Amino acid sequence: MNNLTRSITLTFLAAASLCAAEQKPNVVLIFADDLGYGDVSCYGATKVQTPNIDKLAVEGRKFTDAHSASSVCTPSRYGILTGEYPFRANGGKGLWGPCGHFQELLIETNKLTLGQLFKNQGYATAAIGKWHLGFGKGKTDWNKPLRPGPQDLGFDYYFGVPKVNSGYPYVYVENDMVVAYDANDPITFKAPFSKTTTYPHEAGKKTENKVGGAKAAHALYDDEKTGKLLTEKAVTWIGENKENPFFLYFPTTNIHHPFTPAPEFKGSSQAGLYGDFIHEFDWMVGQLVKCLEDNGLAENTLIIVTSDNGGMFNHGGQDAYDDGHRINADLLGFKFGVWEGGHRVPFIAKWPNHIPADTVSNQLISGVDMLATFAAVTDQKLDATQLADSVNVLPALTGEPTEALRETLVLSPNKPTHVSIRKGKWIYIPAQGSGGFKGKPGDHAAGGAPAVSHVGSVNSDIENGKIKKDAPPAQLYDLESDLSQTKNLYNEYPEVVEQMKALLAEYRPAKNSVKRGKKQGK
Repeated sequence: MNNLTRSITLTFLAAASLCAAEQKPNVVLIFADDLGYGDVSCYGATKVQTPNIDKLAVEGRKFTDAHSASSVCTPSRYGILTGEYPFRANGGKGLWGPCGHFQELLIETNKLTLGQLFKNQGYATAAIGKWHLGFGKGKTDWNKPLRPGPQDLGFDYYFGVPKVNSGYPYVYVENDMVVAYDANDPITFKAPFSKTTTYPHEAGKKTENKVGGAKAAHALYDDEKTGKLLTEKAVTWIGENKENPFFLYFPTTNIHHPFTPAPEFKGSSQAGLYGDFIHEFDWMVGQLVKCLEDNGLAENTLIIVTSDNGGMFNHGGQDAYDDGHRINADLLGFKFGVWEGGHRVPFIAKWPNHIPADTVSNQLISGVDMLATFAAVTDQKLDATQLADSVNVLPALTGEPTEALRETLVLSPNKPTHVSIRKGKWIYIPAQGSGGFKGKPGDHAAGGAPAVSHVGSVNSDIENGKIKKDAPPAQLYDLESDLSQTKNLYNEYPEVVEQMKALLAEYRPAKNSVKRGKKQGK
């Protein structure tokens, strides 16, 4: 190679390197529904197999101390999209349970969201999947454009299930309209109610449809086709936007009840329909990864797989347990509650040349941290109001920080009385029980003491499926030595209890004041 050729080659390589360095990364956030800590094989599951998710862990980083913003679906979605603890939402009244069938939009349109964050940097943005955060102002009118909605929160495109796959209306929405809407056959709110797909008892609860009309829209909706449809929409959207940086928020209906995997996944697991639905979810993850690879985007894409809360001990979860599957592994509790099983979730991230492959992190992180972290990924500076409760945990993804990035985390269950605080190894719960469902096994809403006893979990406050009469009034656990929360240390460490109680009061004083703690995340 002569000197001129060598000089040209080096110049070309340098320019290519500079171009790559300046290229904005794509981000794909896959947000599973009710995927428990024990529902993924790389987290120890043996009755289900998740090779696509496992491959991401091998090629990226797995987190062992990641938590959803809430142990309930709607508030968890609020937290991950806004970076704000859901107990602060709704004018300080908080968000606690799943939103209703006619719920107005729960996020204020002037609040910074993940969609708007990326849009501010010139990204194409889409939300494809389960929304479950309401539409419009006042009572939702499903016959009109559903505004404000996702497109007013920074998302260029929306397609998906507007509420939840177990709740009506059973239609799909694209952007701001019901798909196949016919003005001559509007949605009505009286009988006769429109037909929608139904399933046997073992598939789990699906609320009876209570809206009529819109026969064409209802005919399109099919639970067993939803996973594939959402995946196809996501793959198509990525292909259409591959020439520019993009952010895809992909909140799936898998694995929320009813458990309705496509026919080819039925019988594929050793954990009934519950496990089969996980297998379909893993396939969906694999299809998105394949799409990125086929379009030459994989090397410049940060992809994250996590969940909106822990696994729920509903009929499907109970059947899976009978088959030997532990949906939340050895963690105490389930969805809706504040014990670890309600909110400690799988979290896997892959970003070639940035996140070291086949690594594990025990850093404490939360869904609310995605806002600050993605701001760092896209080189944006946010003020304290915009950051809300979000902490930049990018160093935990890409490096090996020796100190905790987030020492403190507020945890929200279904009941406001059980909002709890984590600091280091300690978690303080200011009441007895989990603050979630308390039904007995056999019920759809099984949870709390009856359910944890049924699965063989041990807790010093519980005996024969009930809270002991002499149990302490609140709970303190050392998660470093007792991750399964077998021993309530409330009486043994009164000074720690007082410290934690005072710390929680800084974030959430009496009467649900929205006063903020002195330092978010610290």
